[in-house]
Amino acid sequence: MPTQSKEGADRRDFLMASLAAVGASALGANSASAQEPPASSEDAVPKSTHGTVYTGEIIQGKKVVSALHVEDLEPGQKHLLYFQGVEMPSGQHWYVSVVVVRGAKPGKRVVLVSGVHGDEMSSIHTVQTVINQLDPAQMAGTVMAVTDVARPAIESMQRRWPNYGRGQDLIDMNREWPGNENGITAPSRHAGLLFNRLLRPNADAAIDFHTGTTGFEVAAFNLAGMDVLEIKAMVDLFPIGQVFDNHVYPGVLHNALVDAGVPSFCAEVGAARILDLDMIALFVEGTMNVLKHHGILAGAMGRTGKDVGVFVGNSAFPVLATQGGLVELLVKLNDKVEAGQRIAIQRNSFGEVVAEYSSGVAGEVTGLRSDAMAEPGNPLAFILFHQSTSDGAETYPE
Repeated sequence: MPTQSKEGADRRDFLMASLAAVGASALGANSASAQEPPASSEDAVPKSTHGTVYTGEIIQGKKVVSALHVEDLEPGQKHLLYFQGVEMPSGQHWYVSVVVVRGAKPGKRVVLVSGVHGDEMSSIHTVQTVINQLDPAQMAGTVMAVTDVARPAIESMQRRWPNYGRGQDLIDMNREWPGNENGITAPSRHAGLLFNRLLRPNADAAIDFHTGTTGFEVAAFNLAGMDVLEIKAMVDLFPIGQVFDNHVYPGVLHNALVDAGVPSFCAEVGAARILDLDMIALFVEGTMNVLKHHGILAGAMGRTGKDVGVFVGNSAFPVLATQGGLVELLVKLNDKVEAGQRIAIQRNSFGEVVAEYSSGVAGEVTGLRSDAMAEPGNPLAFILFHQSTSDGAETYPE
């Protein structure tokens, strides 16, 4: 299996983990305002978060909260709020946009998240489109949308959070969950605040929306642990062509929610930095089906995976560049490929062919490099396939 897996933390990761533990201990001992560790696993959310807390601030006409419980909000209305996130070196905070559509009748609570990566515009638009179609007067239950989790990354429309607390660094926030409110980096603290005080307390189910990264586009697919029946029931309701049935690596938001008892999965909505309106429509239809499944909305189901002949794979074969140069792709997203089939050729500055690339498995193309240039180690393609004996969670190069 040619996927890359981490067999242990490198020295830098080990040092950061050690410093985080020491820092958290020091904060707990020396600061009266530090979060106390939970007394037991049954009460992992800080007790200060059991209820909505308004900071007293108003930003652009919207109230600011540092903790939220949607049951505290008026039923039958749409509520627009800001959540007070992590504190910056200036002493100011990053604020996160929150929309709560609370139905007139009680029911399930579904959380929709986007903007964990700053270059994922179609994911944000998908959530906005769903929210704009909801009428709280006709709903039983609550839908909460968070559309700009990693605000510093969104400001520059880049994947990673630009962190400056210990010198310039770029941190992938979707490796930080569930976070640590006393963590050593801003993304870790931000993740801890959001997870403990906003997301987990208000979710009976959740969907975390993403796209491919800059320079690499993906097909419409859901990433989910399909062995969890509650998750499979939701994923099956999307009229999209692929499902990646794998728990992948820890640290991603949907896995942190699953570990906390919230059925959740990751929806991948095409390429970064653009609005793919056709693909967005498919995920909106699937999300509306999920809300009907949970009884939040009434009405007939739309199309589902059965209607589009969804392909389910449990592993992804990465094709990595071995040379530098221009890459010419010979396949498209969703194409079926055979083992040994050529999928790309690469030329140097003289136009000479320096490499040819083939798939090592039979499956479907689920991701392709969109940048025309590549250097050794860059992923050129991922082939979604099914292997009879899975090696478990997989880690992939980006």
